[in-house]
Amino acid sequence: MAKKEFSFRGKSLSELNEMKIEEFAELCTSRARKSLKKGFDKKMLKRIEKVKGKENPKPLKTHSRDLIVIPKMVGIKFSVHKGNGFEQVEITEGMLGHYLGEFAFTRKRLRHGKAGIGATRSSTAITAR
Repeated sequence: MAKKEFSFRGKSLSELNEMKIEEFAELCTSRARKSLKKGFDKKMLKRIEKVKGKENPKPLKTHSRDLIVIPKMVGIKFSVHKGNGFEQVEITEGMLGHYLGEFAFTRKRLRHGKAGIGATRSSTAITAR
């Protein structure tokens, strides 16, 4: 069985790469569209273009969790700030139109356990280590 060709709202990745950011914004959800129409960070766009040509580049460090994933970012690694450090995220086609912050979680998962001897009932919720 052949691998299914990727498409985002009926457009292939090569078609998306040729589009301007404003045209791509029309394909996104209303929240992402509003953010992209305000303007994409010009400094980040230059950094993306610089990294795109290199082979095995370092991940781009950013605190900008509200950056929307655009087609030019596919295949690039980002280190996204998550409060106490950076989490490495590699951008794939499925992430288009989403925010970078959605892929670097800021909270630990909650793990429920058994209360110890003499413990209260409320202490059964133990955070993951």
